[in-house]
Amino acid sequence: MVDTPHARSLKAQAAALAAQGQLEAALAGYEDALRADPGDPEGHQRVAELLEWLERTPEAARAYDDAALAWTRVGDLLRAVAATVLSRGLRGARPQTVRTLAERFALSPGAPAPSLALVPEGADPGVPILSWVGREAFVALVEALEVRAFWPGQKVVEEGAAGDSMFALVEGRAEVARRVEGNARQVVATLGPGQFFGEVALVSEGPRLASVEVTERSVLLEFKREHLARLTAHPEVDVAVQAFYRRRLVENLLRTSPLFNKLSPELKLTMSREFDLRAIPAGQVLLTQGQSGDAFYLLLRGQCLPSLEQPSGRTVALPELREGDVFGEISLLLDKPVSATVRTRTDCVVLRLERAAFERHLLSQPGLKGLLMRMGTERLQQTAKALFI
Repeated sequence: MVDTPHARSLKAQAAALAAQGQLEAALAGYEDALRADPGDPEGHQRVAELLEWLERTPEAARAYDDAALAWTRVGDLLRAVAATVLSRGLRGARPQTVRTLAERFALSPGAPAPSLALVPEGADPGVPILSWVGREAFVALVEALEVRAFWPGQKVVEEGAAGDSMFALVEGRAEVARRVEGNARQVVATLGPGQFFGEVALVSEGPRLASVEVTERSVLLEFKREHLARLTAHPEVDVAVQAFYRRRLVENLLRTSPLFNKLSPELKLTMSREFDLRAIPAGQVLLTQGQSGDAFYLLLRGQCLPSLEQPSGRTVALPELREGDVFGEISLLLDKPVSATVRTRTDCVVLRLERAAFERHLLSQPGLKGLLMRMGTERLQQTAKALFI
């Protein structure tokens, strides 16, 4: 690709014509730009889009195919896949194109599968899921994806709504927002090309945890649960999805939790390998009062009900545990039996850290140990208060 000033000028003129609705003239301008710079993937992409808008379907399909190969040459996996999916939708994708993508981006034969561990700083993790499977699974996965386009102000997902898919932002920008006290909208993150969201809905039923609204014209790849479920001949796709989901949970926890966000990157990486992620059904007991504590828990999804049984046999309910809460630390810190029974109220996802790992990593950090002691003291005070209600 040779990005010459002449080619840039031609593309700028073509973009202006497209904005004015002069699609035929814009198409001619982009085609002139491609003659000046034949390897330009963006030029191929714009030609394909204009041909599709002009309803010149066979030509558009071939142009998307050319765009996919051009994006592949510059190493942009998401754009290459999106162009391939669009070409397929127009019934024009050449089988060899997706094979070329697989040879370039899929997991090499014999390469290790993704794991729960975090990616070390400076390392290239590849594109989640897509670059974590072998070539045959890659081809099947691409055929299961859909491309979605959104305009500024449109919501991709709505907080509280049911969800069943994950998205990758191919181009454009978006804001992630949650409702806070008073039902006010609070932006908690901004997303750009290459970022993923919605992975929780991909692997488990439940409401969306936040709203995502695009702030400029955006193109996204959608991974739907029902489509991925059909890829039974390629179980490594499900392995990659689960690995990505688990990695995101742990990364988010270690980045945002006041317990862990000040740990060194090396310690975070070490601890990420020690956590055991578990899905626990509603009604299951995680800790039993009076028994020896064997693990430290962090509640990632769902709610748990702690309770205390008095000598008289009366059971006292303690404050509910919600997402982000920890429990089990009192027994480990004081080396005493568990002070209360903890039972899942809903289906839950927890991170479990064995006693040995807890003592090896957390108790060696003075500041972290102090914070855990304060949290444990507050929990004991709540328990004492509940006994006298």
